[in-house]
Amino acid sequence: MTRHGIVLCVLFLFIQPGFAGSLSWITYNRWVTVDRVVDGDTFKTIQGEKIRLLGINTPEIQHDTSSAQPFGQQAKNALITLIAGKQVRLTFDKEKKDKYGRTLAHVYLRNGLWVNAALVEQGLAHVYTFAPNISAAKKLLRIEQKAIAAKRKMWGHKRWRVITPKQLRTGLLGQFRLIHGVVTKVEKNGWRFELGKLTVTVPKSYRRAFKRNTLKLGQQILVRGKLRISKKGKWFLSVYTQSDVYHIN
Repeated sequence: MTRHGIVLCVLFLFIQPGFAGSLSWITYNRWVTVDRVVDGDTFKTIQGEKIRLLGINTPEIQHDTSSAQPFGQQAKNALITLIAGKQVRLTFDKEKKDKYGRTLAHVYLRNGLWVNAALVEQGLAHVYTFAPNISAAKKLLRIEQKAIAAKRKMWGHKRWRVITPKQLRTGLLGQFRLIHGVVTKVEKNGWRFELGKLTVTVPKSYRRAFKRNTLKLGQQILVRGKLRISKKGKWFLSVYTQSDVYHIN
């Protein structure tokens, strides 16, 4: 047997059953053992690697400088139930690390359960994507819409409930919210539009992730982002990927 053949044989001895017939797992998928769950969307492996669940965000748990958000502890408990002490499979998108050095991954159990989606389905996470890691955004959005319609857990609470532009008030300033509204104005370049008194903008550095001029007057959409007030005293919100603008009709 050639040296090349020996190397291939050794590799196949260590292939997980679910990956038989493919060597793609060497680069794109790997198994880790969960040591500790940090919060609803982050955990550490027994090797000390910090993993951030890709494409979603869960309510915050209590920290030294801030109190817990509604359903933050429930989200953490749900992740503990799903993965604590288990071997899980990581799959990746285009960027594998965030600015904090955490590994960004979709996480799967041995039975095939997609953990990221499971938290969204339970109403314990919302979709949270940034280019170029957007490959699973459409699937997660469809799951999220069902959770919102059913008012599951966080979506039934006033802190997370979807609101309209007419419901904007100073107490919401700085919060990440989902806003359901009707398009009342679209600028010619398509990078700025209005939902009543809320102005939505696409920052210049993120425009490559968007399709231009896809909005129409009178169209119902759902936008997501952090609510702010401009120097002129007007409400605005910035969106960063196409998944931040969900077309309802």
